[in-house]
Amino acid sequence: MHPPTQQPTAHMHLCILENDDLDPPLAQRYTRVASMFEDLFAQAGYQGRIDTFSARHGQYPARFAIYDAVLLTGSRADAFSDEPWVVALREQVARLLQDQHKLLGVCFGHQLIAHCLGAPVQRAPRGWRVGRQSYEWLGAPEHLGLVPAQAAQAAQVALLASHQDQVLALPPGATLLATQPDCPVAAYALGNQVFCIQPHPEFTPEVSAFLLDKRRALMGEPLYEQSMASLSEPHDGLALARFMVRFVQYGLSA
Repeated sequence: MHPPTQQPTAHMHLCILENDDLDPPLAQRYTRVASMFEDLFAQAGYQGRIDTFSARHGQYPARFAIYDAVLLTGSRADAFSDEPWVVALREQVARLLQDQHKLLGVCFGHQLIAHCLGAPVQRAPRGWRVGRQSYEWLGAPEHLGLVPAQAAQAAQVALLASHQDQVLALPPGATLLATQPDCPVAAYALGNQVFCIQPHPEFTPEVSAFLLDKRRALMGEPLYEQSMASLSEPHDGLALARFMVRFVQYGLSA
Protein backbone atom coordinates (compact mmCIF):
# COMPACT_ATOMS: atom_id res chain seq x y z
CA MET A 1 0.00 0.00 0.00
CA HIS A 2 1.41 3.35 -1.03
CA PRO A 3 1.23 6.31 1.39
CA PRO A 4 -1.23 9.06 0.54
CA THR A 5 -0.08 11.80 -1.77
CA GLN A 6 1.48 14.51 0.37
CA GLN A 7 -0.80 17.51 0.70
CA PRO A 8 0.17 21.06 1.69
CA THR A 9 -0.33 21.97 5.35
CA ALA A 10 -1.46 25.56 4.75
CA HIS A 11 -5.07 24.73 5.64
CA MET A 12 -4.24 22.80 8.82
CA HIS A 13 -5.15 24.30 12.19
CA LEU A 14 -3.38 23.11 15.35
CA CYS A 15 -4.07 23.91 18.99
CA ILE A 16 -1.21 23.93 21.50
CA LEU A 17 -2.12 23.50 25.16
CA GLU A 18 0.88 25.02 26.90
CA ASN A 19 1.61 23.45 30.27
CA ASP A 20 4.53 25.48 31.58
CA ASP A 21 6.12 28.92 31.64
CA LEU A 22 9.74 29.35 30.59
CA ASP A 23 12.25 30.57 33.13
CA PRO A 24 13.20 34.22 32.40
CA PRO A 25 16.57 33.46 30.71
CA LEU A 26 14.88 31.06 28.29
CA ALA A 27 11.88 33.36 27.81
CA GLN A 28 14.25 36.09 26.60
CA ARG A 29 15.48 33.74 23.88
CA TYR A 30 12.38 31.66 23.03
CA THR A 31 9.46 33.77 24.37
CA ARG A 32 7.30 30.82 25.49
CA VAL A 33 7.07 27.03 25.32
CA ALA A 34 4.75 27.03 22.31
CA SER A 35 7.19 29.18 20.33
CA MET A 36 9.70 26.34 20.32
CA PHE A 37 7.11 24.09 18.67
CA GLU A 38 6.13 26.83 16.22
CA ASP A 39 9.76 27.27 15.18
CA LEU A 40 10.33 23.53 14.85
CA PHE A 41 7.17 22.90 12.84
CA ALA A 42 8.06 25.80 10.53
CA GLN A 43 11.43 24.15 9.91
CA ALA A 44 9.55 20.92 9.19
CA GLY A 45 7.56 22.69 6.46
CA TYR A 46 4.33 23.30 8.35
CA GLN A 47 2.47 26.31 6.91
CA GLY A 48 -0.83 26.10 8.76
CA ARG A 49 -2.21 28.05 11.68
CA ILE A 50 -1.34 27.44 15.35
CA ASP A 51 -3.35 28.77 18.30
CA THR A 52 -1.89 28.57 21.80
CA PHE A 53 -3.72 28.41 25.13
CA SER A 54 -2.07 28.23 28.55
CA ALA A 55 -3.68 25.26 30.27
CA ARG A 56 -1.42 25.98 33.23
CA HIS A 57 -3.28 29.27 33.64
CA GLY A 58 -6.73 27.83 32.91
CA GLN A 59 -6.99 28.93 29.28
CA TYR A 60 -8.78 26.73 26.73
CA PRO A 61 -10.40 27.30 23.33
CA ALA A 62 -14.14 27.81 23.21
CA ARG A 63 -14.35 24.89 20.75
CA PHE A 64 -11.84 22.13 20.06
CA ALA A 65 -13.77 20.95 16.99
CA ILE A 66 -12.14 23.58 14.76
CA TYR A 67 -8.68 22.04 15.21
CA ASP A 68 -7.08 19.23 13.26
CA ALA A 69 -5.14 18.21 16.38
CA VAL A 70 -4.35 19.33 19.92
CA LEU A 71 -0.76 19.21 21.17
CA LEU A 72 0.05 19.00 24.89
CA THR A 73 3.48 20.37 25.80
CA GLY A 74 5.88 19.42 28.55
CA SER A 75 5.73 20.77 32.09
CA ARG A 76 7.67 20.75 35.34
CA ALA A 77 4.46 19.48 36.99
CA ASP A 78 3.56 15.83 37.53
CA ALA A 79 0.93 14.48 35.14
CA PHE A 80 -0.58 12.49 38.03
CA SER A 81 -0.64 15.39 40.52
CA ASP A 82 -3.68 16.87 42.26
CA GLU A 83 -2.84 20.45 41.26
CA PRO A 84 -6.18 21.98 40.20
CA TRP A 85 -4.98 22.98 36.75
CA VAL A 86 -3.61 19.46 36.10
CA VAL A 87 -6.89 17.89 37.22
CA ALA A 88 -8.78 20.27 34.90
CA LEU A 89 -6.46 19.38 32.01
CA ARG A 90 -6.99 15.67 32.55
CA GLU A 91 -10.75 16.27 32.41
CA GLN A 92 -10.35 18.13 29.10
CA VAL A 93 -8.14 15.38 27.66
CA ALA A 94 -10.55 12.65 28.74
CA ARG A 95 -13.30 14.42 26.79
CA LEU A 96 -11.07 14.87 23.75
CA LEU A 97 -10.21 11.18 23.79
CA GLN A 98 -13.87 10.24 24.09
CA ASP A 99 -14.72 12.54 21.17
CA GLN A 100 -12.03 10.86 19.03
CA HIS A 101 -10.08 14.10 18.70
CA LYS A 102 -6.54 13.80 17.38
CA LEU A 103 -3.92 14.39 20.10
CA LEU A 104 -0.15 14.87 20.24
CA GLY A 105 1.69 14.70 23.56
CA VAL A 106 5.29 15.56 24.48
CA CYS A 107 6.92 14.62 27.82
CA PHE A 108 4.32 15.74 30.43
CA GLY A 109 1.73 15.63 27.62
CA HIS A 110 2.80 12.09 26.73
CA GLN A 111 2.43 11.08 30.38
CA LEU A 112 -0.89 12.85 30.99
CA ILE A 113 -2.54 11.32 27.92
CA ALA A 114 -1.25 7.88 28.94
CA HIS A 115 -2.66 8.44 32.44
CA CYS A 116 -6.05 9.30 30.92
CA LEU A 117 -5.85 6.12 28.85
CA GLY A 118 -5.37 4.03 31.99
CA ALA A 119 -1.59 3.51 31.97
CA PRO A 120 0.51 3.88 35.15
CA VAL A 121 2.63 7.05 35.34
CA GLN A 122 5.10 7.52 38.19
CA ARG A 123 8.65 8.53 39.05
CA ALA A 124 11.10 6.81 36.73
CA PRO A 125 12.62 3.78 38.54
CA ARG A 126 16.12 4.72 37.36
CA GLY A 127 15.85 8.44 38.06
CA TRP A 128 16.37 11.41 35.78
CA ARG A 129 16.71 10.90 32.03
CA VAL A 130 18.44 13.96 30.62
CA GLY A 131 20.56 15.16 27.73
CA ARG A 132 20.74 13.41 24.38
CA GLN A 133 19.12 9.98 24.56
CA SER A 134 19.08 7.22 21.97
CA TYR A 135 15.96 5.11 21.40
CA GLU A 136 14.99 2.16 19.25
CA TRP A 137 12.40 3.32 16.73
CA LEU A 138 9.94 0.46 16.37
CA GLY A 139 7.74 2.17 13.80
CA ALA A 140 8.54 2.15 10.10
CA PRO A 141 12.01 3.70 9.64
CA GLU A 142 10.59 5.67 6.73
CA HIS A 143 8.38 7.55 9.20
CA LEU A 144 11.49 9.43 10.35
CA GLY A 145 13.40 9.31 7.11
CA LEU A 146 15.73 6.69 8.64
CA VAL A 147 17.58 3.99 6.77
CA PRO A 148 16.18 0.60 7.80
CA ALA A 149 18.61 -1.18 10.11
CA GLN A 150 20.25 -4.37 8.94
CA ALA A 151 19.81 -7.79 10.56
CA ALA A 152 16.21 -6.97 11.52
CA GLN A 153 17.39 -4.53 14.20
CA ALA A 154 15.31 -1.48 15.03
CA ALA A 155 16.41 1.89 13.68
CA GLN A 156 17.89 4.33 16.18
CA VAL A 157 16.58 7.82 16.88
CA ALA A 158 18.29 10.39 19.12
CA LEU A 159 16.35 13.10 20.97
CA LEU A 160 16.86 15.51 23.85
CA ALA A 161 15.18 14.49 27.11
CA SER A 162 14.50 15.99 30.52
CA HIS A 163 12.20 14.02 32.83
CA GLN A 164 12.03 12.25 36.16
CA ASP A 165 8.56 10.76 35.59
CA GLN A 166 7.63 8.30 32.89
CA VAL A 167 4.92 5.99 31.58
CA LEU A 168 5.51 2.59 33.17
CA ALA A 169 3.31 0.47 30.87
CA LEU A 170 1.86 0.87 27.39
CA PRO A 171 -1.71 2.23 27.40
CA PRO A 172 -4.31 -0.41 26.49
CA GLY A 173 -4.63 -0.79 22.74
CA ALA A 174 -1.62 1.41 21.98
CA THR A 175 1.32 0.60 19.70
CA LEU A 176 4.85 1.05 21.04
CA LEU A 177 6.92 3.18 18.67
CA ALA A 178 10.11 4.01 20.60
CA THR A 179 11.88 2.40 23.54
CA GLN A 180 15.13 2.16 25.49
CA PRO A 181 16.03 0.09 28.58
CA ASP A 182 15.74 3.08 30.95
CA CYS A 183 12.52 4.37 29.34
CA PRO A 184 10.59 1.41 27.92
CA VAL A 185 7.56 3.46 26.78
CA ALA A 186 9.31 6.32 25.02
CA ALA A 187 6.70 6.82 22.27
CA TYR A 188 3.37 5.27 21.40
CA ALA A 189 0.39 5.68 19.10
CA LEU A 190 -3.26 4.83 19.63
CA GLY A 191 -4.50 4.03 16.16
CA ASN A 192 -4.41 7.16 14.04
CA GLN A 193 -5.80 9.30 16.87
CA VAL A 194 -2.95 9.73 19.37
CA PHE A 195 0.81 10.08 19.06
CA CYS A 196 2.90 10.75 22.17
CA ILE A 197 6.62 10.91 22.87
CA GLN A 198 8.59 11.21 26.11
CA PRO A 199 11.66 13.21 24.96
CA HIS A 200 11.49 16.72 23.52
CA PRO A 201 11.80 17.12 19.73
CA GLU A 202 11.40 20.90 20.22
CA PHE A 203 14.43 21.24 22.50
CA THR A 204 17.69 22.76 21.32
CA PRO A 205 21.04 21.99 22.98
CA GLU A 206 20.84 25.46 24.55
CA VAL A 207 17.55 24.61 26.28
CA SER A 208 18.90 21.27 27.47
CA ALA A 209 22.07 22.88 28.80
CA PHE A 210 20.06 25.47 30.73
CA LEU A 211 17.95 22.75 32.39
CA LEU A 212 21.03 20.68 33.19
CA ASP A 213 22.69 23.69 34.84
CA LYS A 214 19.52 24.38 36.81
CA ARG A 215 19.36 20.81 38.16
CA ARG A 216 23.08 20.11 38.43
CA ALA A 217 23.13 19.64 42.22
CA LEU A 218 19.91 17.62 42.12
CA MET A 219 21.11 15.05 39.59
CA GLY A 220 24.75 14.80 40.65
CA GLU A 221 28.03 15.60 38.90
CA PRO A 222 28.59 12.35 36.94
CA LEU A 223 25.16 12.48 35.27
CA TYR A 224 25.50 16.22 34.70
CA GLU A 225 28.87 15.92 32.97
CA GLN A 226 27.83 12.94 30.87
CA SER A 227 24.63 14.67 29.79
CA MET A 228 26.33 17.98 28.97
CA ALA A 229 28.88 16.15 26.81
CA SER A 230 26.07 14.39 24.93
CA LEU A 231 24.69 17.72 23.66
CA SER A 232 27.52 18.07 21.15
CA GLU A 233 26.04 15.21 19.12
CA PRO A 234 23.19 15.82 16.62
CA HIS A 235 19.60 14.85 17.39
CA ASP A 236 16.53 13.95 15.32
CA GLY A 237 14.03 16.54 16.57
CA LEU A 238 13.34 17.87 13.07
CA ALA A 239 12.63 14.40 11.68
CA LEU A 240 10.27 13.77 14.57
CA ALA A 241 8.47 17.07 13.89
CA ARG A 242 7.96 16.10 10.25
CA PHE A 243 6.46 12.82 11.41
CA MET A 244 4.13 14.60 13.86
CA VAL A 245 2.79 16.84 11.09
CA ARG A 246 2.26 13.84 8.81
CA PHE A 247 0.59 11.95 11.64
CA VAL A 248 -1.97 14.74 11.99
CA GLN A 249 -2.68 14.49 8.28
CA TYR A 250 -2.55 10.73 7.68
CA GLY A 251 -1.95 8.86 10.95
CA LEU A 252 0.54 6.00 10.85
CA SER A 253 -0.11 5.34 7.14
CA ALA A 254 2.13 8.27 6.09
